[in-house]
Amino acid sequence: MLDQIVARPTDRPTARANAEAAEQDTRRKALRALPAPEPAAGIAAYYRERDLALAASPAKRANYERYLAAQRREAAPDYLPIKLDIENVSRCNFRCTMCSVGSWHKGKRADDMPLSAFERLIDEQVGLVEIKLQGLGEPTLQRDPYFDMIRYARTRHIWVRTTTNASLLHLKDNYRRLVDANPNEIQISIDGATKAVFEGIRRGSVFERVIENCRRLNAYCRERGVVRTKMWTVVQRANVHQLADLVKLASQLGFKHQVFSLELVDWGLAEWRAANDSVSVEDELDPGALLALVGLGMELGVQVRFWNTTEKYATRSPETLCPWPFERAFVSSDLRVVPCCTIGNPDVCQIGSALDGDDPGAFTRHWHGDEFVAFRQAHLDGRIPEVCKACYADPD
Repeated sequence: MLDQIVARPTDRPTARANAEAAEQDTRRKALRALPAPEPAAGIAAYYRERDLALAASPAKRANYERYLAAQRREAAPDYLPIKLDIENVSRCNFRCTMCSVGSWHKGKRADDMPLSAFERLIDEQVGLVEIKLQGLGEPTLQRDPYFDMIRYARTRHIWVRTTTNASLLHLKDNYRRLVDANPNEIQISIDGATKAVFEGIRRGSVFERVIENCRRLNAYCRERGVVRTKMWTVVQRANVHQLADLVKLASQLGFKHQVFSLELVDWGLAEWRAANDSVSVEDELDPGALLALVGLGMELGVQVRFWNTTEKYATRSPETLCPWPFERAFVSSDLRVVPCCTIGNPDVCQIGSALDGDDPGAFTRHWHGDEFVAFRQAHLDGRIPEVCKACYADPD
């Protein structure tokens, strides 16, 4: 299967360099044309929940309309973010080979986010229609506060997406508690179809336990009559030969959705860019073979989709800029503001604190403050910050 998924290089005379570049451009366009992920419950469910959130709060609706009107053209927006990535824990029980957590002392960067701080953040940010509850860590390590956070956001019709490595779902019926907290989407990271490949990438894991926990989770979703889960695979050299097997595994475990992420990020760190570039196969993938996985999934009842930013962002117009600085931010477990989840670490890049003591307006001030305004203006002017350059096709 490897020779089908990864295109074999061919020898070409140097004089054909332009033709080779054109061929690569065509391949990248084909990768961009692959079907992109959709909400596990369907796009209609996403829009329905967003409409409920907007209908429940005139302030939220007014904020959302101001956001739409701005269209990524304002360095100093007159609206609050409509989305947030919130990291409840920055610690993990795995040491995955492609994740910067593996370089942290004992796999931990900071203390967990208190439930009270999460609630204050949600209450302050009246514009929110969506959050992702997870960052660089395994959220279920926090136990009860994690489930309480999901419930708190959902009572406000905020769309909640979360990610777990599924290693702890068997403890105290966590798989039931997670579904009962009512998140809109649960992504499960599965990076290998066999024990050797899975445990080789997701170091510290036990393949059999994760697989059984996925079965339990999906069986409980069926019992509840809901579709919430999505199997997520980061494609890399160690597992690229197993992509078809991963689709089959997704079906066997009861997943209705499988996403292949075709890129590895660097968290704004040169050493991780070098490390992950060495195992990336993004520039070698055959779009036709990937598209065949969609057909295989259809046969097995699994919707196969692909996540990639092969085109990257571009400075040629506001529409092609990265949307993150203009619509959302990342809040770390120790309540520091980071521009995006691709960085995801305030020790790399921080723009203030989300909550300063008893001051409930700290995040809002930073969102409108000089540093964030300058960060956005740099994007608008085509002066892409160093930590963002890996996501741009024309960073200079």
